[in-house]
Amino acid sequence: MNNQESQGQVSTAKLMSSACAGMFVFGIVMAILGAILPSLFERIQFSKGEAGKLFLYMNLAMLVMSVIFGPVVDRFGFKIFLMICSLLVAASLLVFTYASTYSMVVLASVIIGFGGGGLNGGTNVLTSDIHPDKRSSALNLLGIFFGFGALTIPFLIGILLGSIGLANILLLAFLLSLVPFLLFSIFAFPKPKLEQGFPLSQVSKVVKHPLLWLCGFLLFFQSGNEFTVGGWISTYLNEYFGLTPMTASIILAGYWGAIMGGRLLSSRIVKILKNEKLVFLSALLSLIAAVMIVSSPSRTVATLGAVLIGLGFAAIFPTTLAVVGEAFPSFTGTAFSVIFVIALAGGMTSPWLTGKLAQAYGIRQGLFIPVVNCSMIIILQLVIMRVLKHHRTSRT
Repeated sequence: MNNQESQGQVSTAKLMSSACAGMFVFGIVMAILGAILPSLFERIQFSKGEAGKLFLYMNLAMLVMSVIFGPVVDRFGFKIFLMICSLLVAASLLVFTYASTYSMVVLASVIIGFGGGGLNGGTNVLTSDIHPDKRSSALNLLGIFFGFGALTIPFLIGILLGSIGLANILLLAFLLSLVPFLLFSIFAFPKPKLEQGFPLSQVSKVVKHPLLWLCGFLLFFQSGNEFTVGGWISTYLNEYFGLTPMTASIILAGYWGAIMGGRLLSSRIVKILKNEKLVFLSALLSLIAAVMIVSSPSRTVATLGAVLIGLGFAAIFPTTLAVVGEAFPSFTGTAFSVIFVIALAGGMTSPWLTGKLAQAYGIRQGLFIPVVNCSMIIILQLVIMRVLKHHRTSRT
């Protein structure tokens, strides 16, 4: 191996470490609001309805950023964009730390939505671009760090809230959020893919391509699955089987742990199994597990279903991103922007619909939503496999 090759590998390793740090912070973003709400209720008087609006504001900010980030990183590159997004997250954590009114909490929720949405999209595109020969493996590995970040704040609050207080925990999160900013600022990044301008005619072909929209709607249902099971499984186990909140939380941690472990396993499996077949088999396992959960005769079967559905979910999102990155390598950012917008819409819709059904018919009936979503993913993946075959043939 010559010196130039070695230098290139070091550069890729550095960029991957910065992407993992950014994804870790995005995990903090996704968990922070739910973790700190009980303490915010004590500090600032606002209703549960107003609390629900905080999630809406944050998700809407992420949706707006999902429209923006792809064209920006394709045209102008990653470095400045990711640095700004890291600072937005850090600033929002400071606002959360010292917020004394509901308006300040709203402001923090919007800022963290913009910053987190940019980190999520930017780090996924960066990882896809710097690993053209092993996108699926790299993106599954990146997803593990989301899980670590999502577990960090609830864990710290659980063990440290009584001793150091929420403000100091948030200041610790603030310091953690500066780590990717430092890495983004000192590492050299690839030049923008569209440095000479934005070729609208070619971008239009990408945006109109049926494969992009099929993958986008597959992730619509998958994002809905992850938000729904992550948000409702503890309530289901508590209300339907009488598990204590602590026991239900341990099972929820097992669900997230299964996703993280599944992504580590998937990063190895994709070396011997095609991306599209891995997604199909994962969706099949997810459907079996979802049926186990809603038809479970006992808490033991429901718990097993919760862990299995985490394993099934693990590979679907990052591996589908890898399929898109492989199909549109010159416009990765723009393509990811489109499917992230669609996916986020699913992540907002399915938990809401589950709540409506649970209110009207019961929590078990509400959790039929993941069963329907998994079925749709299987159908869409079968269509994607046919389109991919044609797409690869035409490129050859």
